[in-house]
Amino acid sequence: MPSIDIIVPVFNEQTVVPLFQERIKTAMQDCDVQWRVIFVDDGSSDDSLKAMKRIHDEDNRFGYLSLSRNFGKEYAVTAGLDHTSADAAVVIDVDLQDPPELIPDMVKQWHAGYDVVYATRKARHGESIAKKATASLFYRTINSMSKIEIPKDTGDFRLMSRRAYQAVNKLRERNRFMKGLFAWVGYKQKQIYFEREPRAAGETKWNYSKLWRFALDGITSFSYLPLRFATWIGMFVAIFAFFYGATIIARTIIFGNDVPGYPSLMVVILFLGGIQLTALGIIGEYLGRMFNESKQRPLYLVDKFQPPETHTQ
Repeated sequence: MPSIDIIVPVFNEQTVVPLFQERIKTAMQDCDVQWRVIFVDDGSSDDSLKAMKRIHDEDNRFGYLSLSRNFGKEYAVTAGLDHTSADAAVVIDVDLQDPPELIPDMVKQWHAGYDVVYATRKARHGESIAKKATASLFYRTINSMSKIEIPKDTGDFRLMSRRAYQAVNKLRERNRFMKGLFAWVGYKQKQIYFEREPRAAGETKWNYSKLWRFALDGITSFSYLPLRFATWIGMFVAIFAFFYGATIIARTIIFGNDVPGYPSLMVVILFLGGIQLTALGIIGEYLGRMFNESKQRPLYLVDKFQPPETHTQ
């Protein structure tokens, strides 16, 4: 019977972890695979790790991997995939917005020959209009800039065959945008749809500041179009300045030198200064990421790994 490891990143989710245990056991009881769960504790400051240990003591199909500190969800997912040894791996959030009941359908598509089966949200219940609008804008923006098509309204919830997740494990870049890395490896992929429910308990750890940094990481990891954009703006301003200067010279020759006004001069200076600072900021974003890559630090550090037992039903 084929085996599946279910990777579950966790950060301060002590109230949800036991609920997830019950849901995943119910969802997988009739699935024709040998499964186990690897919780990845991303430096939680609450009792999430204690909850994982209790669950492991009750059911050895549930293991846990504790990181030395909070590295971020992208790195927690990476750590889980690095410690996977099954025929396939499933990545799913612990908050139960991604329904575990969808995993058997993913398994069927995997048996049908697909290497990657990803879940796309056709509805996002419990999210504000602003959150939905910014998410839609982000996917439209990154797909217009990147050569890699990243599925819209698709999170990390997916099943990957052994060769697919091992391919992802070979990508060791420091600024990680997992949705893009999952899409980059290619292979035969299948999309299935679901309606995303509100969180089962607790509060989201994503605020707009974190989402903004996440969006920047995604765009700068998979597109250098912003650098070209800065170049195009600079060329446009230079051409405009050339023709404007020629116009001033022609007017001076024809009508004489009328001293230009102070307001118009300040507008031009401030406009050019803003363009230059914007271009420098874009260059700085890419330069900072190159600096992080050059240091070659490990992606994460493990505090303790308690693997689940051999795949058994």
